[in-house]
Amino acid sequence: MNRIDFGELNAFAAVAEHRSFTRAAAQLGVALPTVSQTIRGLEERLGVRLFNRTTRSVALTEAGARLLDDVQPILGQLAEALERVNSFREKPMGSIRLAVSRPFATRVVAPLLKPFLSEYPEIRVEMVVEDARTDIVKSGFDAGIRVGYQVERDMTTLRITEPYRMLAVAAPAYLDGRPRPETPRDLHAHNCIQARAPWDGAILPWLFVNGDQRAEVAVAGSLTVNDADVWLRCVLDGVGVGFLPEPMVAPYIARGALVSLFADWSGERSGVFLYHPSRRQPPAPLQALISFIEDRRGGSEVWPSAV
Repeated sequence: MNRIDFGELNAFAAVAEHRSFTRAAAQLGVALPTVSQTIRGLEERLGVRLFNRTTRSVALTEAGARLLDDVQPILGQLAEALERVNSFREKPMGSIRLAVSRPFATRVVAPLLKPFLSEYPEIRVEMVVEDARTDIVKSGFDAGIRVGYQVERDMTTLRITEPYRMLAVAAPAYLDGRPRPETPRDLHAHNCIQARAPWDGAILPWLFVNGDQRAEVAVAGSLTVNDADVWLRCVLDGVGVGFLPEPMVAPYIARGALVSLFADWSGERSGVFLYHPSRRQPPAPLQALISFIEDRRGGSEVWPSAV
């Protein structure tokens, strides 16, 4: 039997983990036909079928399950060995897969990519922009980036941005001829643009804090969206009142394109975090990204406008 290489076993483990050739190809960063051809070649050399395939599912055969049990510890040891060697390099090499939620992909992460990749030319970054609360371990990501309250408690976290406020805002064109709301309760008389959470479909609450006082307002209006940039665009166009992150709307407030409705009432968010599994040492490329973010924290604006 011809020698079986590390790449074949790695592809086999990825397909077995995801029960999908498509998702395995995405994790490995190769084309779907390449993964299919690799698995077919491995099965032919071993003389056994490793997967039962249908048009809708992929399942391990008994032989495939046995092989997976045997090779997973070996693949883990090989990966650790390569990482230990990587630590001796002046500049680490390898790849990072990041799961990033909106709108932080455009405003927080994208501005970091050019300087990071310039400093570490042998690191490859794949950024997957999604709003689902993905299990980064099961989905083959090295780390994720999202707002703090959405991060699982068993993760190791690194703060990227400071806590920020949520502000009720409206365009001057919307307020023209309407009584300006003075308290959150006054929003009942206004057309409020609601937002539906992309990860579970729930309508996001408008929860305001003023010192020890709290007020959750059940707003209503003619439009519901599930994207922060669309929300901002519609508020700027005068469709209605929005409830948006202060760093996102501050440039528009400064030049008069938006008006902050309440001086004392606002929502609270814990900031944006990078997170990764705490059960293992970060691989060298991810550690390089962590150190890069730590060095740059507290710098210039991290929420530039996308509109």
